[in-house]
Amino acid sequence: MAKPRIFISSTFYDLRQTRVDLDQFIESLGYEPVRNEEGDIPYGKDKELQEYCYKEISNIDILVSIVGSRYGSAATGDDNYSVSQKEVRTAIENHKQVFIFIDKRVLTEFETYLLNKSKPDVQYHYVDNINIYKFIEEIKNLTRNNNIKEFESVQDITHYLREQFAGLFKQYIIEQERAEENLVIRDIRDTAKTLHNLVEYLKEDNSDKQDEINKIIRVNHPLVTKLKTQLGVKYNFFVEGVSDLSEFLKARGFQRIDDSYLNWVRNSNKISTTITISGDLFDNGKLVYLNPSEWDESMLIISHEEIIQKPMDDDDLPF
Repeated sequence: MAKPRIFISSTFYDLRQTRVDLDQFIESLGYEPVRNEEGDIPYGKDKELQEYCYKEISNIDILVSIVGSRYGSAATGDDNYSVSQKEVRTAIENHKQVFIFIDKRVLTEFETYLLNKSKPDVQYHYVDNINIYKFIEEIKNLTRNNNIKEFESVQDITHYLREQFAGLFKQYIIEQERAEENLVIRDIRDTAKTLHNLVEYLKEDNSDKQDEINKIIRVNHPLVTKLKTQLGVKYNFFVEGVSDLSEFLKARGFQRIDDSYLNWVRNSNKISTTITISGDLFDNGKLVYLNPSEWDESMLIISHEEIIQKPMDDDDLPF
């Protein structure tokens, strides 16, 4: 089974133990950590090692960047970025999910850098290269994918990642549900479009077959579709007006409550089932055409209620 691949990016010597702890944490979740010192990255013979790190980022799902006080090795061909910074930039350019953790002391001193960045002679206590602060500023200025969190210990990192991974999984579930809903909506639209095209064709080329056209419309009417589904009807039928709707429901054990209202009731097996249909669906007793996209759930309401038997009084006893 494919596992999410999580790339751990940082300077090595000062954050060696943090990298090991993160590796173990990621494995405990059932994911696949990617660390260059563990041989997780395939190296070739034609390029520098760091180039293969950048290339491997295209095959990962998430990059976790740990920023401490050391700048590390400069990226080949670009002295303004370290290797670990170039890894972050590569992940962002490849639209990967990125989480950036910065040592709390470094992030605090970053505010001092912002106030003094125009002064080249300022000395900073917690970093060995001002390019670290320049890179933090660049990340913060991104309009997206600039998730930055301070940390004091590796536990701060793992706690935050655990919550973020859970959130990503929840988001995935929601998106899957929306995808299914979108498929249903698309099917409804396709059905409506097909029906509309069929009706237009029949109107143009079969103007003498209006009865057949009306039958097609009524068989595919949203009211008929909903009644079939909710009453468990296995056969096709169509409704022309209120009178044949009453006959259809009567055949299924329903009685109309009042001729002035579109309400029917059926009492069966100690359950009372009531059907209420909106009068907007009929015009002078005839069913009006309705596009599926115009259907509202309030147009057909089917409710069920348990019938409670009233206990007999002494006066009701037959002896």
